[in-house]
Formats: sequence, C-alpha cells, structure tokens
Amino acid sequence: MEITRPPLIEFRNVSKLYGSGEAQIRALDGVNLAIREREFVAIMGPSGSGKSTAMNILGCLDVPTGGDYVFQGLSTAGFEREQLTLLRRHMLGFIFQGFNLLARTSAVENVELPLIYRGMAAGERRCRAREALSVVGLSGRENHKPQELSGGQQQRVAIARAIVTNPALLLADEPTGNLDTRTSIEIMDLVTRLNRDQGITVVMVTHEPDIAAYAKRVLHFSDGKLEAEKDHGRREADVS
Repeated sequence: MEITRPPLIEFRNVSKLYGSGEAQIRALDGVNLAIREREFVAIMGPSGSGKSTAMNILGCLDVPTGGDYVFQGLSTAGFEREQLTLLRRHMLGFIFQGFNLLARTSAVENVELPLIYRGMAAGERRCRAREALSVVGLSGRENHKPQELSGGQQQRVAIARAIVTNPALLLADEPTGNLDTRTSIEIMDLVTRLNRDQGITVVMVTHEPDIAAYAKRVLHFSDGKLEAEKDHGRREADVS
C-alpha cells in the first residue's frame, strides 16, 4: 500500500520580480509545486526559464516577491535574514558545479566546515566528517587537498560536505557540469544511492536530459512558469 506524505517543500503561487518599470523582469510567474520527503526531482529549462531563481528560493538564498515558500509546513514569508540562515544551515545541503572547496584545506577539513558553523566540538565534527567521506567512497583520502584529487573525487568531497549535517533537503546545481561522462555516471549513481538508501530528498537543476533521467520527476520551466512535469515512474525510497 502506497503511503501518502505531506510535502516537504511547496511553492504556493510564487513570483519573483527583478527591476522596475519597462526594465522589470518576471523571473518566476505564479509557480506552484510540491515535493515530498524522499523524492528525487530534477528541474530543467532553457536559460532565463526561472530554474535558477527557483533553486535560489528553495535554498533560502533569495525570497519570493509574491506567494509563499513553505518548508515542512512552515511558511517562510516574513522570515528575517537570520531565520533564513538558520534554516539553510540546519536543514539544507548544497552541491555545486564548481565544487567550491577550500584549496589549501584537506578533504576532511572541507567536510567539517558546516559543522563548525553549528558550533560542534572538534572531536565530534572530525568523526562525522570522516563518516561522511566514507559514505561517498573516500576513506583513506581524508588528508588530501583538492589539487591532489581528481574532479570526481573533489565532487565526492563536496557531496560529503553537503550530507555531513544530515540535511532534510539536498540541492544540487548542475552537479556533473564539470565532469566527463564516466565520472558523471559515478556521481549520479552516488546521489541516487543517497536518495534511495538514506532517504535524502534531492532537488537537482540540470540542462542534460540523461542526467535528469536519474530523477523520479522532472519539472520543466519556461518563461518563469512551470510548464510541464514528467514522471519517470521510478519508485520512491521505501518508508522505514
């Protein structure tokens, strides 16, 4: 029997405007969407479609001009900057196309960074960081600096950093954009396992159909609107 769960995140008639007068741009135009816990959703669309703006709002890096972004049933409308920062720090993990690792810092120290911001004790955060690196297949590479790692390994460090806080939502922005085809497959297999085995909700922006095909659902944006949705028919991670 399928279990219906309330959405983890929702856009309720979300709009985002930039500029004013004749120069005004409507980046999002009344978007409604809902994503449940343990889903894997891809967002696609051409340049200027609104997908990056949607991702910024999902990541609490920007706020809607109109409508409401609801997280775990809680409206974020009217949140102060500090409240958005706390939500981002405690509930979200981020994976970027460019890895965004500190060049002079070891893999384990890069992974520890989100835990430092949480004020976690040094011993506990080191232990958590090593566990996260093990999950992504980098045991034994903890003390390597980014320049000593391949592109795929650097992205694995970035993924470990994203999951070390046990986020409710993992946001991936073109996670394979800087990788070759074979490494891209390895990284997407890893992200898929995190979704399936650990139940992490994943929302990913990509312009590559073969990468989007890893997701259960694909949302297509165009001119600031959610124009279409495709369900790949994959089963969500089982509820434990």
